[in-house]
Formats: sequence, structure tokens, C-alpha cells
Amino acid sequence: MTNRAAAFRALHTAADPLVLVNAWDAASARIVAASGAPAVATTSAGVAWTLGAPDGDTLPREQALEHLARIVRAVPGELPVTADIESGFGATPADVAETIRGVLAAGAVGVNIEDTARENNEAGLRDVAGQQARIAAARAAADDAGVDLYINARVDTYFRGRPEETVERAEAYLAAGATGIFVPGVADPATIGALAKAIPAPLNVLAQPGTPTVAELAALGVARVSLGSWIAEAAYALARKAAREAYTAGTYTSLADSYDFGELNELMG
Repeated sequence: MTNRAAAFRALHTAADPLVLVNAWDAASARIVAASGAPAVATTSAGVAWTLGAPDGDTLPREQALEHLARIVRAVPGELPVTADIESGFGATPADVAETIRGVLAAGAVGVNIEDTARENNEAGLRDVAGQQARIAAARAAADDAGVDLYINARVDTYFRGRPEETVERAEAYLAAGATGIFVPGVADPATIGALAKAIPAPLNVLAQPGTPTVAELAALGVARVSLGSWIAEAAYALARKAAREAYTAGTYTSLADSYDFGELNELMG
């Protein structure tokens, strides 16, 4: 695990950004791995949906960790796996530490931890000191296990309408033990470039339609590009399209570009 953790950390460079096509189950993880991925990342939304729950801190920790272990087992042993653990699957820093111990036991060498808190069905940003304590607890748990865990601190300021806090929060999270910073919700090149210059750590952005290309993001200083839940959403969109076509027109043209059964079955063997 130590070697995989070091290898994963080394992949974060603006000269050649790490591109993560996020998986949500064993099959999608193996497909991504077989497509030449240098690492495999999970999407919390895709994981929650495949387990019958909505995204947003609703999945029980035990269920999420069992699923993570299944994904880790599905990819070749040398490939690092990083897990999206939402806000840490717990209310307290001690809970976050417990989650990290489970992540390491599952075989992952990285995590995303977001600073959105969901209380009473409302979502908002955690206070900085509270999020620092959660990140510090994650770092301490990893250090105790002797693993240089890559902690990707997600800063949700653009999602929550508080972009002016982004750099301050990033610096605070790095001081608490984060390795890199994930700022989803930005696609404007000038903004991305400014963040990459201001944040003294590898910057991760979320790709979506309209986001600059990987080459353009590299030129802006981005070290990691995540596709997030978009792949899972596209897969489920195809399921909806095929279902609606079958139940209305009674035709099956949506299936024309399906993965070859034999090839997929062999891949999972």
C-alpha cells in the first residue's frame, strides 16, 4: 500500500494532469482500469445511487466501505484507488478517523473530504476550524497506519455562493493536513488559472460540458481532473432512453452502441 500511495501522490502534476474517470461499482472500475487509467477514483453520487440511496451523506459508513472494498478488489493490484467519502460519514472528527481506518482497510490510498455539512435537510459550509479538525483527524488516522494517504480537501465555496472564501479555506485545510485541493463548480479559465496560482498545492477541478480540455487545464496549472458523477449519469441516461423507447415506440435503437456482452463478461472474469 505504501508504494501505491506514493505512486498516487506522484501522479498529481500540472505537467501531465491526473485524469480520473470516476467509477461507481466493480464493473465500471474494471472498465476504467482496462482503458488505461493510472488510478481509479469513486464517485459518491454513483456509489449511493447504485446502492439505492441519494447522494449527500445518506449512505451508512459500513455499506459504503463494503462497496469500496469490492471496487478495490476489482482493479489490478498495482493501481491506486481513491475514495469519495463525502464529508466523512460521521458527525465528529473521531467519526472521520474511523472512516479513514475503514478506507485503508479496504485498500484505498486516497480520499476526497468535502466541507459541506448537511443538517436538518439543509446544506451549508462547515466552519473552517471544524473542517480543519476533521481533516487533522483523517491525517492522524492515516499516519497511525503508516500510510501517506492523499487527502483531497473539497472546497464547496462555488457550490455555496461563497467563492471569496476559496483560497483562505484551501490554505487552512492544507495546514490541517490535506494534500491537495478540489474546487468543483468552476469552468472559467481565468478563474481556474487564478486558483491554481493562489493555492500552494495540487488543484483538482471537476470536468463537465464546457470545461476546458485536459491540455488547456494543464496550461492553467491544474494537476487533477475528475469527471465525477457525469459518467454514472450518462449510463443511467442511456437506461432511461432505452426504457422509454421500448415502452413507447417498441423499438431498441438505443442499444446499438452497447458494450459487447462477450467482451464485458471476459473483462469481469
